[in-house]
Amino acid sequence: MFTGIVEEVGSIRELRFHAGGAAVAVAAKAILPGVAVGDSVAVNGVCLTATRILADAFVCDISEETLRRSAFRQVKPGARVNLERALPAGGRLGGHIMQGHVDDVGRMLVRTPSGGGFEISFGFPRALARYLVRKGSVAVNGISLTIATLGEDAFSVAVIPHTLSVTNLGELRPGDPVNLEVDVLGRYFERYLQLGLLDAPLRAQDGGGGASSKLTVDYLKGQGF
Repeated sequence: MFTGIVEEVGSIRELRFHAGGAAVAVAAKAILPGVAVGDSVAVNGVCLTATRILADAFVCDISEETLRRSAFRQVKPGARVNLERALPAGGRLGGHIMQGHVDDVGRMLVRTPSGGGFEISFGFPRALARYLVRKGSVAVNGISLTIATLGEDAFSVAVIPHTLSVTNLGELRPGDPVNLEVDVLGRYFERYLQLGLLDAPLRAQDGGGGASSKLTVDYLKGQGF
């Protein structure tokens, strides 16, 4: 699990494609002493496993599925990437719960000054629309952000200058691809609805007996969901 609070901006040192995937070497400084072989690291929001540790970089394998779902196919050596190590047990959850399982690739549209910061708009594939809500969470290149405005195929986020300075958001140009991960809670909620689990009484184990749960669609609507 990750939180979307970027620890460091590293860079792609090498990216080699091969049959069935790719291998990437990521240069890093701040997080490298805390990364060991087998550890998970979010690289631009993509959960990767460190397979080798070098003096100033770590190496990861990328599966074909990850290449299909993310913007890694378009990344060039030297590109700067947001890095975050996995959340330790008992760690601070400063952003929102993220898996590092990118849903699809979006596009940066425009960045405009807004107050003391900026408003950045991103286009997204229509298939993700049902998971996005105004004031809800979304991960863009591994950064936990809050949706300020939402349209049919684009959303905008408000970004403070600090976030621009400690991530690669400030380097994006119109048309640049970004990795998008929607809030995992929305995906689970949709699946429960598909299976009819929210309409049927749920039985809770209580010793030898059970009690019916009030978790139904009508109940959730009554609570403001």
